[in-house]
Amino acid sequence: MEAKEREFQIFAKPVGGLCNLSCSYCYYLKKQSIHKDGKPLLMSDGILEKYIIQHIEATTDNTVFFSWHGGEPLLAGLDFFRKAVSMQLRNKPAGKEIINGIQTNGTLINWDWAYFLAQEKFLVGISIDGPGDLHNSCRKSSDGNSSLQQVLKGYDILQRSGIKPEILCVVSSFNVKFPLVVYDFFRELGAENITFLPLVEQRSRTASGVSRATVPAAEFGRFLITVFDEWVEKDIGKIKIQIIEEAARTAFGQGHTLCIFRENCGGVPVVELNGDFYSCDHYVDRDHLIGNITDGSLAGFLDSDRQKEFGMAKSLTLPSYCRECDVRAMCNGECPKNRFIKTPDGEPGLNYLCEGYKTFFRHCQPFVNAIGGVWNEQGK
Repeated sequence: MEAKEREFQIFAKPVGGLCNLSCSYCYYLKKQSIHKDGKPLLMSDGILEKYIIQHIEATTDNTVFFSWHGGEPLLAGLDFFRKAVSMQLRNKPAGKEIINGIQTNGTLINWDWAYFLAQEKFLVGISIDGPGDLHNSCRKSSDGNSSLQQVLKGYDILQRSGIKPEILCVVSSFNVKFPLVVYDFFRELGAENITFLPLVEQRSRTASGVSRATVPAAEFGRFLITVFDEWVEKDIGKIKIQIIEEAARTAFGQGHTLCIFRENCGGVPVVELNGDFYSCDHYVDRDHLIGNITDGSLAGFLDSDRQKEFGMAKSLTLPSYCRECDVRAMCNGECPKNRFIKTPDGEPGLNYLCEGYKTFFRHCQPFVNAIGGVWNEQGK
């Protein structure tokens, strides 16, 4: 029987939602409440090794990618990650390569962490929302203090240790009005990879209202266009911006690597610190708990009918307004969590960010078509 092909990226949460910051827009802080048994918020050695073994077994590619998230995963401590790497090597089959990635707020980075991450060749993502108050307005410590200086210190240590972190920038109503201020700041930091993540906070499950911090859709589109135009003029070949990379993939007939733009989802589940497997980072709740790795397997959960149904719902519920859109291939309705407004003809399920994405993707489409044409000519 031919082996099943799987493409997935698991967000492993060694400390669950535990974090040393209290960012105003963080949706995962409250997930600490799912662990009510009084035990320390740290993945046990038994769960850790079981997870690593099952992750390797579920991977059908020759590269096994581990993605460590939080909360703040560095709160698990250096010894935890030393154990994790040791377990990975002990269980690695011949011919397989193991890569680790970690997403951090950067405030806990010191020379010991940087040395370890560099030695083990971790890919590091660090969260920065811009200079000064564009970052500090939302990203504060639990005691209300600003965090940017600590973040920049950690970022500098990483760079001086030979690590080039990817910057993840949450675009909110606070920094969206300053696209070039934000982008110039990242360039000055020497960023080579940047992801812009739009902030969308729905007030309730039923209301279409959003929080004050939520980025206005049209302004998000203008933000992306401004950054794109600056990038085209000055930074092609120097900086990779994820949303531009994703748009360009359509020119080469390639599928999206970012889950929010794929036709269906379900390939980016969560394994919590106690081994619970949830369908998605944004759906860590009772309705989307598929099982626990002590009672089942990652491969079985990934292939389960419930996980497949969760993923297929993305395309099956796409409004006709989206199906007929000229830039649908670039967007595919984006993340289902943001589909809570109505289309112009009153059909439910339109993405809150539709207006912004549509203007941006239409703006960059001539560029995408041009590079696709060059690629096709070179291939002849």
